[in-house]
Amino acid sequence: MVDPSPRQTLSFLKRRFEESGIRPHTRFGQNFLVDLNLQRVLLDAAELGPLDVVLEVGTGTGSLTLLMAQKAAHVVTVEIDRQLFQLAGEELFNRENVTLLQLDALQTKNRLNPALLEALDRQLRSVPGRRMKLVANLPYNVATPIIGNLLSVEPSPQLMSVTIQKELADRIAASPGCKDYGALSIWVQSQCRVELVRVLPPSVFWPRPKVHSAIIRLTLDEQLRGRIADREFFHRFVRAMFFHRRKFLRSELLSAMKKQITKPQVDRILNELNLDGTVRAEELGIETMLALCEAVRAEVSA
Repeated sequence: MVDPSPRQTLSFLKRRFEESGIRPHTRFGQNFLVDLNLQRVLLDAAELGPLDVVLEVGTGTGSLTLLMAQKAAHVVTVEIDRQLFQLAGEELFNRENVTLLQLDALQTKNRLNPALLEALDRQLRSVPGRRMKLVANLPYNVATPIIGNLLSVEPSPQLMSVTIQKELADRIAASPGCKDYGALSIWVQSQCRVELVRVLPPSVFWPRPKVHSAIIRLTLDEQLRGRIADREFFHRFVRAMFFHRRKFLRSELLSAMKKQITKPQVDRILNELNLDGTVRAEELGIETMLALCEAVRAEVSA
């Protein structure tokens, strides 16, 4: 077992922050995982190997980055906070297989930063057979768009091992018909196998958040993903179907695809798929949503 250096404990963090005259910023969602055993659980769930290029969003002090660099081919790690970027730079200095970037991982809510994608692409192309993984204690405020957008790019991560809010983990893993089920549930489950690895209490972070967190592992399944004929269309379609989640299916379809398909076309699609127009999108399973999307796409294309 590789020994973490430096060990990101509560005392270590407080000392380093005091020495540097900085403090965590809530606007960046900074909550540092200080339980060493749980850091190991997060890392072990990633199953890192010599062909892995790791993306880390939220470098922090660089402690987890160093651990991953000892196992993976390369780590591309991004930190938005200038002071933390400088602090991490001291720990990661001369690490040849670490690329440390000071930037926002997101260009917009629905788009990853091109500079980040370029850095990943450069490392993935440098050696045949390399694959991308996301391993991170994700800042709460960007976890949803980071996970969602990474499944839109090529290549997508083969595996994601991340800490996120427990509420978000519940949404990702939710089943049809429950309050947590929505566009994100369908988008992720249509492409990945989802595993809730561990629930984390607030006490294992510094500063302590007000909510529970979770370590979740998402494993890309090419067989699942292969069912989606047009991922970009499917992503837009699923999000549109939950814009007004209390609307009935027929009304939501007409609203989502306004000016693209007519009422008779919607009625024909629902009839052909044997769907009741008075159910809601949250009641549809992933297979049904895929079939509905493809039927709509065929009508729009025609």
